[in-house]
Amino acid sequence: MKIHTEIVRFPLQKPFAITGREFRSTETVRVTLAKDGVVGRGEAVGSYYLDETPETMTQQLEIAAEEIDGGLAESRVQTLLPPGGARNALDCALWDYQAKAAGKRVWELLAITPRALRTVFTLGIDSVETMAQQAEAAQVFSHLKIKLNSDRPIERLEIIRAARPDASLIVDVNQGWTFEELKEYAPHCARLGVAMIEQPLPRGKDQELEDFRSPVRLGADESCLHLGEFSEAAQRYQVLNIKLDKCGGLSEGLALVEAAKRSAMQVMVGNMMGSSLSMAPSFIVGLLSDFVDIDGPLLLADDIDHGLTYGKGGLVQPPAAALWG
Repeated sequence: MKIHTEIVRFPLQKPFAITGREFRSTETVRVTLAKDGVVGRGEAVGSYYLDETPETMTQQLEIAAEEIDGGLAESRVQTLLPPGGARNALDCALWDYQAKAAGKRVWELLAITPRALRTVFTLGIDSVETMAQQAEAAQVFSHLKIKLNSDRPIERLEIIRAARPDASLIVDVNQGWTFEELKEYAPHCARLGVAMIEQPLPRGKDQELEDFRSPVRLGADESCLHLGEFSEAAQRYQVLNIKLDKCGGLSEGLALVEAAKRSAMQVMVGNMMGSSLSMAPSFIVGLLSDFVDIDGPLLLADDIDHGLTYGKGGLVQPPAAALWG
């Protein structure tokens, strides 16, 4: 089996801000697997907060490629690379390859019925007025995800809710609040009809959540990277955000879904702002999720060919075979 890796950069339509960081582009690593005329592809962005870069992921993949001669099994991918972006790209490329080699779609291999998914549309941190304008301009999306930090978060939510009384709202803090701030802000989030608060506290500093009864469901993102961290997160959160770049691919993403369901946790599928090639495997997890966040391509200046189709209400159609899976 031949393996090829390349770095592909996608500029964003405009700067996108979250707690402590601003993005102007997304840099991805693309893996292509080829054997006997069948080609499979996968894409990874990695996790910036784990210091993953296209260069570090490429180095990991090059080392792994040296150990692959003639074939590649799913179980071997899990042992070749640790959880993270590099394994995600390789694992998803293998799923694509296996589906094409079998002449089936990935959801057929998994006995899952495909359907359109309703994704959130994400608003980055900006001025209060700008965020309200963006929320109003996003009328086509019925579900919004609001990035917040500790700078006037409730004021921002108030004006966004006034602009979009019809919308389902999720708040994403990206580790930006203290426990005291969470206790102060959570009741206001409940009053404003927020469905979930994602990652309010810093990773590794959320022990107090074990005894905290939040009026709004809390979601673990950075606090649960992979299966090895699931048990602890399940004691502190009610929702698990599964990102394939964190856990290392669709294989572990599906295992996390099963773990969450056994623990009566809700599931969210998230993204790290990749192209539709990143979103397509996440779409499979989305078919099993309560919350769907696969809007990454909508933030890009240009998407990959055969990209996902986004329609009214934020409905996303299943990926075309020419894209992935």
